[in-house]
Parts: sequence; C-alpha cells; structure tokens
Amino acid sequence: MADASDDHASPGPSSTPATAPKVFRARLHDGSAAFDAPADLPLLIAAERAGLAAPSSCRNGTCRTCICLLAEGRVRYRIEWPGVSIEEKAEGYILPCVAYPESDVVLQYPL
Repeated sequence: MADASDDHASPGPSSTPATAPKVFRARLHDGSAAFDAPADLPLLIAAERAGLAAPSSCRNGTCRTCICLLAEGRVRYRIEWPGVSIEEKAEGYILPCVAYPESDVVLQYPL
C-alpha cells in the first residue's frame, strides 16, 4: 500500500511542465472596457470573469443571444458549425460563447 505522501510527489525530471495558455487582450469597440482573453477560454467566459455582463443564454452556440461583430482580430471555434450563417461569418459576426481568441480582438456590441 502506498504511503499518503506519495500522492503529492513532485514530478520527476522526465516530466514536461505545463505551459500556460497565451493571453490576448479583448476590448469593446466603444472603448468602454477591455479584458484579458486567454486562448483556452471562450470570449464570453473571459468577459464575465472580468466583471462584464455580456448577453448570453445557451453557452453552446445555438441560441445566438451573444452574437456580436468581431471588428478586429481572429477567433476559432471548437465546434464544427456555430450558429452563424455563411453570410454572417463573412461580415465578421461571431458567437463569443464558443469563440476562442487567436489574437487580440475588438468586439462590437450592440448590433
């Protein structure tokens, strides 16, 4: 039986340290707010953690409550097809609840 202290052993020399996710800067187009936007966190969650009250409902890309315009920057999605049309994507609309930043971004609310 293992000793309880074994459960908290430090990693050996062959362990690779976890790297922190890249953190971008997100801001609102009107200049009213800016916040850190980690690459591994949807923009909506990052905004909420910064104390902003962004519109949201489903948090899975289907209800479109959070839709906004990506005025600057790049995002990626981890779902195959978020709830925006081809035309909306071409115009720069995103769903922050499922959009992860790939650069600094500027979001435009309201539509």
